[in-house]
Amino acid sequence: MVAHRLSKEVKPAAIYSSDLKRAAETAKTIARICNLPNVVFDPALRERHIGDMQGMKFQDAATERPEAYKAFMSHKRNQQIPGGGESLDQLSERCVSCLLNIVEKHKGERVIVVSHGGTIRELYRHASPMRPVQGKIHNTSVSVILVSSITGRCIVKTVGDISHLQATGVLENAFGGDKNSA
Repeated sequence: MVAHRLSKEVKPAAIYSSDLKRAAETAKTIARICNLPNVVFDPALRERHIGDMQGMKFQDAATERPEAYKAFMSHKRNQQIPGGGESLDQLSERCVSCLLNIVEKHKGERVIVVSHGGTIRELYRHASPMRPVQGKIHNTSVSVILVSSITGRCIVKTVGDISHLQATGVLENAFGGDKNSA
């Protein structure tokens, strides 16, 4: 659905994606339907590394990895997660740097970036630090952030738009911020 929606808009110059499976599969589908020759996979667009909790269900992490769980749930932006997990500041630095590199390569061009909820939240926070994202960032939602190739200044046009999913029934049962998987 998101690929068909994007195919009706101005053709992008490129598509970048996290190299993690679901994002990569989504990006490949978008590239095919939007008639783009390839996807550039970039590990910098991955979701936050959550250290000792990686691959665990949240409810299990709370009892099996309590230190990592506590660090993850902390509101301290510089709090790293035991086991090599990233702080929110580290995640932000990684994804914003990646976005600015993409903008530098494609000055003035439209580019599609396929990523994950945490990464999208950090890009939004960078672009609009005084207005936190409200609610979930659903899978295959569309966010539009305009980035100046001269100043790096960002303007948020849309965050988490799921209008293309409204008539599909997918919103009732789809994964996306349900806090069951890490």
